[in-house]
Amino acid sequence: MNYKHIVITGGAGFVGSNLAIKLKTDFPELNITCLDNLKRRGSELAIKRLKDLSIDFIHGDIRNKEDLVFDNVDLLIECSAEPSVLAGINSAPDYLINTNLTGTLNCLEVARQHQSHVMFLSTSRIYPISYINNLDFKETETRFAISDNQKIAGASSLGIAENFPLDASRSLYGATKLASELFLTEYIDTYGLKAINNRCGVITGPWQMGKVDQGVFVLWVAKHYFNKQLAYIGYGGEGKQVRDFIHIDDLYRAIATELKDFDTYANDTWNIGGGLENSVSLKELTALCEEVTGNKITIDSIKEDRPADLRFFITDSTKFLEKSGLKWEKDAKATVTDIYEWIKSNEKDLEPILA
Repeated sequence: MNYKHIVITGGAGFVGSNLAIKLKTDFPELNITCLDNLKRRGSELAIKRLKDLSIDFIHGDIRNKEDLVFDNVDLLIECSAEPSVLAGINSAPDYLINTNLTGTLNCLEVARQHQSHVMFLSTSRIYPISYINNLDFKETETRFAISDNQKIAGASSLGIAENFPLDASRSLYGATKLASELFLTEYIDTYGLKAINNRCGVITGPWQMGKVDQGVFVLWVAKHYFNKQLAYIGYGGEGKQVRDFIHIDDLYRAIATELKDFDTYANDTWNIGGGLENSVSLKELTALCEEVTGNKITIDSIKEDRPADLRFFITDSTKFLEKSGLKWEKDAKATVTDIYEWIKSNEKDLEPILA
């Protein structure tokens, strides 16, 4: 790895802290600095894990330029975000916009000043909601499935590819991330930055503090583990909504592959998600959680759709997988089992957060 000082924003969050720890474990000579505002409950648990590996931690906020003062940065990994797709819908959007757009611009300024490489973690939520929900689909006993008979570019039974059209609304959250992508492109063109834009699907695994609006896989396992209640919300309340997922270990393998050969992936956009093989409906996830935890819980049914919700989303990562030659290693059962074992091993710390 040809970097000396890596800065990871959102570095105490689920993705940022895991990337930092895995990079430091594999490349002990790296100097890594993690910055995080610790807004999300549970992120404080990452600080000891980082410091145990001599990873520097700064309690700061990307909204504040004065917090973003670093020495000799040669790679900036931008993981920070307000990640909820519901953010700003029933409240003022200030924090969302100031974090996900203004904060990203502040990070790009750091990269410009240091002429560092940039890795930006965007989201599959930049793809428009109405176009996805109007795709041709089939309904089975346990899930909604995308058919191959689509009239729109970038959509097939494999999921949504990078050339899916972007000219419709996508939620305030998705808009902030897409706007950040556009500014990233301008910084590449105007200032000669080298950057990788990864549009990530649902990411999950140990150390994610799952909530109803973000981190549904961990939420589902945790509620089964602690014998709490859940609900299928929307689309008839039957739990047939489908998401693909990528285990944090597989995401790390993808990112490490990009970092080892940065120029090959630079100045391009890559969908990175679990794909059709690593997709489950809520109903299927429930069955997996029952199998792994041994617990069966009450799941209510709410037929009304939530704002900005999707019937399904599956990431078509063909472009990246063919370029990298990677295959994902963690399937649904392995992922649920990893989350279960993590909760079991850290039950005392996690119960106040996840239960």
